[in-house]
Amino acid sequence: MTALPTLIFDFDSTLVRIETLEALADIALAGVEGADAIRAQIASLTDRAMAGEMDFGAALKARLALLPLTRAHVELLADRILEEGTPSVRRNLRFFNENADRLVILSGGFREVIAPIAERLGVAPDRVLCNDLTYDADGRVTGVDETNPLARENGKPIVIRGLGLTGPVVMIGDGWNDAEVKLAGAADRFYAFTEIARRDKVVAVADGEATSIDELLHAEGLAGRWSYPRNRIRMLLLENIHPAAVERLEEAGYSVETRKGALDEDDLIAAIKGVHVLGIRSKTNVSERVLAEADRLMAIAAFCIGTNQIDLEAAAGRGVAVFNAPYSNTRSVVELAIGLTITLMRDVADKSAAMHQGVWNKSADGSRELRGKTLGIVGYGAIGSQLSVLAEALGMRVIFHDLSERLALGNARRMRNLEALLAEADVVSMHVDGRKENTNLIGAAQFQAMRPGTLFLNLSRGHVVDIGALSQAIGSGRVGGAALDVFPEEPRTNADPFDSPLRGLKNVILTPHIGGSTEEAQEAIAEFAAERLLGYLNRGDTTFCVNLPNVQLSDVSGGHRILHIHRNQPGVMAELNRELSAAGLNILGQHLKTDERTGYVITDVDRDYDPQALRVLKSVAGTLRFRLLH
Repeated sequence: MTALPTLIFDFDSTLVRIETLEALADIALAGVEGADAIRAQIASLTDRAMAGEMDFGAALKARLALLPLTRAHVELLADRILEEGTPSVRRNLRFFNENADRLVILSGGFREVIAPIAERLGVAPDRVLCNDLTYDADGRVTGVDETNPLARENGKPIVIRGLGLTGPVVMIGDGWNDAEVKLAGAADRFYAFTEIARRDKVVAVADGEATSIDELLHAEGLAGRWSYPRNRIRMLLLENIHPAAVERLEEAGYSVETRKGALDEDDLIAAIKGVHVLGIRSKTNVSERVLAEADRLMAIAAFCIGTNQIDLEAAAGRGVAVFNAPYSNTRSVVELAIGLTITLMRDVADKSAAMHQGVWNKSADGSRELRGKTLGIVGYGAIGSQLSVLAEALGMRVIFHDLSERLALGNARRMRNLEALLAEADVVSMHVDGRKENTNLIGAAQFQAMRPGTLFLNLSRGHVVDIGALSQAIGSGRVGGAALDVFPEEPRTNADPFDSPLRGLKNVILTPHIGGSTEEAQEAIAEFAAERLLGYLNRGDTTFCVNLPNVQLSDVSGGHRILHIHRNQPGVMAELNRELSAAGLNILGQHLKTDERTGYVITDVDRDYDPQALRVLKSVAGTLRFRLLH
């Protein structure tokens, strides 16, 4: 059996995202005249030493000599050093604590600052090898212990040899003095750690580049050895998705690329090569053709309510999970609907346009209050039901129609059919979903069924209304005013032109699909959709997935997780378990959930197994997707 390696970690810009002396300079030079120049000198010395352009010991002495450093300054940094942990180190605390007996921290930094991090990682004090500061009687730093080899150039190889380690030795760090460990023959392998700082000269002599701890552990066959490293998982987010999503996904260790606008089918096909996760809003269409060309796609996140722009069946047929944010912008859409209704009732848009042209037209003719009017809501889901509550609070009478059985909120009354609602409502507001069956749900016959002067709102999907029929109904006076936020054809970007038969009509308000475009809604959507993606990628959780069976899962604990998505056909589960048994796996837990077309099996197993034996699971009849976690 191959011996497990001893991992030796540098500290600055490896276990923490700072350079200790630069952080101490910020503390010690606060309020000192000429501080910026001194900081620049220290940073330059650090870079030269880490790049191998200057003797490390000489650089250390020169930097210390520039600083009016005291014990109090060192203690202040030590108190807050835990906040400076490298992101991927924080993600992998469990690995560090479970493998602390095989870890060493080796640094030219200072014990007082390193000790808190070492304790958090579970590394014993005798496995923390670093410099010790020296102080005078007044607590001023005078230098470091000169007898310690780490205070001198090429001291790290000397210290490592003194440990008498058996088995492979792996050095991980960002600087030239870390590379010298391998070059001097004191380590079997050296990884240039580049999550915080990348130095070309160091990378050039390394056995490998580790952009994160996840990458290192994957390369060394340790924890996470059969999960694809997070930093290699590519995410492409289109259409100006809120920065909160980017921040959350990058914080979790994934590689995120963003683009401002939507992409047409051909451009999306070109862009999606090698992409594992796609994030879109409403204007990018993910067709069967796009999915057929997506060679690595695992998941799609719609950072909006609707998913009609995605071929859900084709995605499910390839084992691609699709998530959306069904509730996050509900309040924003409802508030716009209320505002537009008031604006139409009072003819505000036309009066405002006249004022801008210098026309003063003060009149109460045709201007009405909401109170006592009947609001007819078509589609009583998350948005329709919340609109019902707010409209009733403003004094409106609410009726609604929905094909699904819905609980009526407050005093709202369910109507037996759409025609009955249209005949009774003063205001009709559309809040149906984007399924194809809803195309032209409201056309000439429905407008004719409305009461004369009815106000009409559509904040759902553009294709649910026959725009030509609406234009005629407004012209005849059957519809007294309309507000539309969605259209059958919408520009892909703000730079593209917009046209509609409704342009220029009296008491008609047209808005550019901004129902959910509030800062609050976009941030909430970003956070919700990002968390759904992370739940799926990190633990296989498909809660709120719209095209695969929903399974709520906790984090993997004490084992490895096998995810198997397959066509819902007889015999798959039996064959899967036969292969797991043949591989000699001890199953810790197993879940199966199916829908009419797809099955999803989650199996947690003991860690000790041959990953090669699991390759056969990919060939089980009906397999759509197979993944290993942790």
